[in-house]
Amino acid sequence: MKWLLAIALIWFAWHYLRPKPKRVTLSETQRARQVLGLRAGADEGEIRAAHRRLMSELHPDRGGSEQRARRVNAARDTLLAALKDPR
Repeated sequence: MKWLLAIALIWFAWHYLRPKPKRVTLSETQRARQVLGLRAGADEGEIRAAHRRLMSELHPDRGGSEQRARRVNAARDTLLAALKDPR
């Protein structure tokens, strides 16, 4: 019985104390580029063209998702703001 308790304690210790894999966190602009499908150095025209292309597919009036349309609009706004105020 003691060996069963020892095995259980070892397993719990291993399970909860082992190092967790690191998650890759993207910045706000990286996430926005990923949503719009743009490369890192996209200019204003490319951002607006990608937005138009995606909104023609995702607009709620054309049967698209309202949530995805909001995400695309937020991504466009984020990237355009980053172009005007590069920090």
